[in-house]
Amino acid sequence: MSCCGNSPGYDEIDEVSRLVSAKLAAFLKTLRDNAFAVGLQEGRDAAALMAGGYAEKPGLLRSAFKHLFSARKSDWEKFDGLFDAFWLGKRVRSRSMTSGSAKSANNPSLKGLPNNHPEQRSGSDTAMDQIPSAADAPGERDGEGRMEGASVASNLAEVDFRKMAEPGQIEEAHMAAARLARAMRTRLTRRDLARRRGYRLDLRRTIHSNISHGGVPISLVKRQRKEKPLRLVMLLDASGSMSMYTGVFLRFIHGVLDEFRQAEAFLFHTRLAHVSDAMKEKDAARALDRLSIMAHGAGGGTRIGESLQTFNRWHAARVIHSRTCVMIVSDGYETGDAALLGREMAALGRRCRRIVWLNPMMAWEGYTPVAAGIKAALPHVDLYAPANTLKSLTALEPYLAKL
Repeated sequence: MSCCGNSPGYDEIDEVSRLVSAKLAAFLKTLRDNAFAVGLQEGRDAAALMAGGYAEKPGLLRSAFKHLFSARKSDWEKFDGLFDAFWLGKRVRSRSMTSGSAKSANNPSLKGLPNNHPEQRSGSDTAMDQIPSAADAPGERDGEGRMEGASVASNLAEVDFRKMAEPGQIEEAHMAAARLARAMRTRLTRRDLARRRGYRLDLRRTIHSNISHGGVPISLVKRQRKEKPLRLVMLLDASGSMSMYTGVFLRFIHGVLDEFRQAEAFLFHTRLAHVSDAMKEKDAARALDRLSIMAHGAGGGTRIGESLQTFNRWHAARVIHSRTCVMIVSDGYETGDAALLGREMAALGRRCRRIVWLNPMMAWEGYTPVAAGIKAALPHVDLYAPANTLKSLTALEPYLAKL
């Protein structure tokens, strides 16, 4: 007996813990539905905060959660309303257009993403659905949605691949990456054709063909431009430090090989593997199954220098021509000889048109390229860019169009 009555038993304590866990999981899902980048680590940190006594004071819990989950200015501005609606039952008014942001609607590379229109949710999926808005009249709600933020498509395009925790969301990202590769190929081909059909007059043939008209240039002969098509050679780091990003990039590479007539793919970790034949399977699942057999040893350390040495010695002469862009996807963590990496990057730069290095960790807050491997490679790189979201992959298209 305590001064306040009977002490709770173990079963009651377990039941309370389950209820709190379920409530927290529902809140995390609400945040994800409203474009917050919430992953497994953020969920564990939130549970630790609640277990540490923050749940006893709503104001303290709001402040702690706001700093934990708000990665952008838009997140910071709308967090208080979501927290109050979910945990305190306060009414909030949402004024989000169902068509999504204009920026997403005007971006052709994002139009093909799944669920380009937000779905109307029911039940307790979001705080907006749990707590009715102050404007419930049909006339006032015309043209407005319940979910805050941009559309599902633009949300997916801006979420870091490592923060995608739900299997459905990961599968959507995989399919979107394949469609993105297909859309990039279509637009690059159109630009190439428009550039080839440009007005370039062949004077010698024009004069020769108009001799019968007394030399008057009635019919013009245009000069045909003969250019080699753009070739993409992709080298993907499959080491343990890149495991959070490898899946999405494999689907992107599968789409590239499926759409680009001239493209090659390689995986590297402690050794190099040529995987173009496996990735050209029409069925993505079969391609990944074949790839798992070929890429034995993936998920371990990284020897980028030795892998590039193998590529330069045995593959470069066959797969590289004067209009080849070599795209390396890696975090640059080299467990081998960094000096060897520098030498092989210099040799690769002398062979190809451009070298693009995509580093998913470049977009992380506070990241600086201080690792020995990336420092040795950067002097030979033409474009060093982040690649942690579908939006960052879309940004590569204008660069590739100029090659």
